Amino acid sequence: MSIFLRKSPEMPGAATALPGRAHPVAAARNHFVSGRPLAGPYPQGSDTAYFALGCYWGAERAFWRVPGVWVTAVGNIAGFTPNPTYEEVCTGRTGHAEAVKVVFEPEKVSYEALLKVFWEAHDPTQGMRQGNDVGTQYRSGIYWTSPAQRAAAEASRTAYQAALKAAGRGTITTEIVAAPDFYLAEDRHQQYLAKNPNGYCGLGGTGVACAIATGITAV
Repeated sequence: MSIFLRKSPEMPGAATALPGRAHPVAAARNHFVSGRPLAGPYPQGSDTAYFALGCYWGAERAFWRVPGVWVTAVGNIAGFTPNPTYEEVCTGRTGHAEAVKVVFEPEKVSYEALLKVFWEAHDPTQGMRQGNDVGTQYRSGIYWTSPAQRAAAEASRTAYQAALKAAGRGTITTEIVAAPDFYLAEDRHQQYLAKNPNGYCGLGGTGVACAIATGITAV
């Protein structure tokens, strides 16, 4: 049976992950909406954040609409397989999460504001799933690129967890770790909902944190 017909519900280890490849998959050069380069160069003084919150099609749109975000791109993060294809990630045997790379201008939008978008666009209590999307690639994650980002992310998790607990909701399962390698996804996945306005989203501001914790600051 093909590896692409069987999906593992458990995280693989480095020894059991798919081997991948030495070269990146074919990805677009520029953002479909803004025309800006996905892989740089980026404006001087810009910063980068990485978030995983379920299917990256809807997740990316949640961020590219934010004023001060310079460019976004979708890809795969926190796995073992180098340069994975979409089909490989979907088997659950690469260890990656579907993620959004967010390049932003700190003088126009703060990292804390991006964290608010993150928490309120999905349900961070679901473990290896997001709604109807089930699998290790749909887990919730924040991948920090500096000690300041780490501190802000952990503080925001504490604030949202307190609100969720007060409302009788579950425990946040979001992983918060240093950003590992991020691999751009194929061209067809970049800015998918701009190319396919009636396409599947899976997100949209209806996450449990949004429903009960709107107005919480990140720190």
